[in-house]
Amino acid sequence: MPPSPRPIDLKTLIRDVPDFPKPGIVFKDITPLLKSPRAYRFTIRKLVDRYKKKRIDLVLAIDARGFLFGAPVALQLGAGIVPMRKKGKLPFKTHAHEYALEYGSDTVEIHQDALGAGDRVLVVDDVLATGGTAQAAVELISRNGGKVVECAFVIELAFLNGRAKLAPQRVFSLLRY
Repeated sequence: MPPSPRPIDLKTLIRDVPDFPKPGIVFKDITPLLKSPRAYRFTIRKLVDRYKKKRIDLVLAIDARGFLFGAPVALQLGAGIVPMRKKGKLPFKTHAHEYALEYGSDTVEIHQDALGAGDRVLVVDDVLATGGTAQAAVELISRNGGKVVECAFVIELAFLNGRAKLAPQRVFSLLRY
């Protein structure tokens, strides 16, 4: 992938959508960034550059927008990709982790043979909010003997303090709000 010729202010390509998915929430929409090949390439390049010397074996991408960033990053790093999906979406035997939401709970899964002892894993998603889903990814990786190198996000909603939930894991985000 050729380097971007000049930096891009990615924040100008993140659209605020008020009251989505419910009143009072301002959703950070990445689709304008994805629509721009130059901005999308720049985003992937920034992530790849950060991890190209860290010996990543696998990239665990979080369902579903994390797939949009995790897959090209894995490809550029020469790493495998592990999709983490909501319960019931993977076709083979899985390991599951249930975690608490603001109102209720959710369950995510990875295939039982997705990673093994000693695998160095990069967790990738589009947004770090409260940290629950990313923490579930960390738990599944650890339970299967893998080592989390870092958790990487395009956007971090710092006011929701998700980074604290991931401690002591290393966390990186391209954009912070």
